[in-house]
Amino acid sequence: MRLTDQSIASVQSVAELRAAIRSGAFNDHTAGLAPGKLQCNIAILPAAYALDFLRFCLRNPKPCPIVGVGETGDPRLPTLGPDIDIRHDLPRYRLYRDGKFADEVTDIAAHWRDDMMTVALGCSFTFERALMAAGIPMRHVEQNRTVPMYRTTLPLEGGGVFGGTMVVSMRPLRGGDVPRAVEICARYPLAHGAPVHVGDPAAIGIAALDRPDWGDAVTILPDEVPVFWACGVTSQNTLLSAGIPLVITHAPGHMLISDIDEDAALPIWKP
Repeated sequence: MRLTDQSIASVQSVAELRAAIRSGAFNDHTAGLAPGKLQCNIAILPAAYALDFLRFCLRNPKPCPIVGVGETGDPRLPTLGPDIDIRHDLPRYRLYRDGKFADEVTDIAAHWRDDMMTVALGCSFTFERALMAAGIPMRHVEQNRTVPMYRTTLPLEGGGVFGGTMVVSMRPLRGGDVPRAVEICARYPLAHGAPVHVGDPAAIGIAALDRPDWGDAVTILPDEVPVFWACGVTSQNTLLSAGIPLVITHAPGHMLISDIDEDAALPIWKP
């Protein structure tokens, strides 16, 4: 179900929007909602693996910028919003067992355990809004597609059972827009920051831009160059490769909406 434009317009606060999600009145993607507020990728995993996962994220802050960490067994994330209950406050969740997709649900109360721990990571919605506000178009938005994402050969620094290579997202930009895009995105370290590569995809191990590993291929015009950003799918890919018995994540595009301004200074979570 998608709230109507009138319903969205009537929502006066982030807390009210989360309440609509919690009640089941809204279970669609969150792109474009709560402009100016940080949206978060979510990973929920057993505490036995959480320390290694946090080490992995801290060692790889571009693809995995930590913006919130919950206590073991506690579904709250008070540094991101005083009323957040992670069991109910995402429109959709995905469950993975032993590294394999198991289910997609709109509430995880039935799957929550006392040993579960939540990690919230920054999201690219933030810098996309900033770029579009500066007059730099996003092709996947224009074509109503999911941004293309690719596995690369860019190495990650490991943490326990977690490691591998970076996943990147790609947005074609006019050559003259690239310096401005780099400058704008560097202002948002909680949302992957500046691009990690510009130009030749083969240099980072991508064989064909028209065959993304996730998302949809987009048109690249003759006067444009591919620009690559570190992507939050890196964390999900790493979690699944580790084969953990149970991992819960947000469904793609269905993020946690926080009370935090998207240009907030680091850190916003308590280590």
